[in-house]
Amino acid sequence: MEKIIVPVDFSEYSEFALQTAAMLAKKYSGEILALHMLELNDSLLSSDEDKDEKSVFYLKLAEKRFNEFLDKDYLKGVSVRPMIKNFKVFSEVAKLAEDRSVDMIIMGSHGASGMNEFFVGTNTERVVRHSEVPVLVVKGPPLGESFDKVVFVTNFDDEAVEVYLRSQKLFNDWGTEVHFVYVNLPNADFRSSKEIDDKVTDFLLKAEGNLDALSKVNYISDYTIEDGVFEFAHKIDADLIAIPTHGRTGLSHFFSGSITEDIANHSILPVITFKI
Repeated sequence: MEKIIVPVDFSEYSEFALQTAAMLAKKYSGEILALHMLELNDSLLSSDEDKDEKSVFYLKLAEKRFNEFLDKDYLKGVSVRPMIKNFKVFSEVAKLAEDRSVDMIIMGSHGASGMNEFFVGTNTERVVRHSEVPVLVVKGPPLGESFDKVVFVTNFDDEAVEVYLRSQKLFNDWGTEVHFVYVNLPNADFRSSKEIDDKVTDFLLKAEGNLDALSKVNYISDYTIEDGVFEFAHKIDADLIAIPTHGRTGLSHFFSGSITEDIANHSILPVITFKI
């Protein structure tokens, strides 16, 4: 975990992300790239002269506020590199992560309230959609010094093999205990125990060439995947949920409908996404 990008908009949620990044950076001797997006609108800049003058003004203003925001006790002893970019779209965050060989992006989000979902069409969703590196979404400050238990949600389809391998490397580096969860539903997606056994066995043999991880696989029966995941996470006292996602459609349609979005929206636990 050498480099972590944290987009900062000076909200309490970006501070939650910064606290989480500090926790990981301290544990794994990493560096935080604290990114503030200036997002200057071209309509504010009427001429080249105005553009230069106003850009310098807004840059100096942002630098002052940024330095004040980063003056936190929990960042003491952590390598933090402030970066101010005039990005206008959040897909540029993913490009920066690629250019700087970043290992992870951590973002804060307020979550959902009633029917008001935060993921669909938001900046967080846009970063997840474009990022080739894992994106960790947090909704509060870290509750411990590490992520000890993760619930990895999967349907054990062949397309998830590569994500499985990448995620296992990360979790092994973290020393995180992984619990794979398959949620069986009482509808057209229902599978018998033998069908699930065969699917999981085939998946693990393709991924690792053995069945050593079979003891980590859990079958849950529930009315929705979201309910099954949350109930299992609560049962084992997990502190992280992991979800594979298709970049081409953001968080939608890895499972049927918007199940992945629902988990990310409603989870009180941090959620980490891995792009398929």
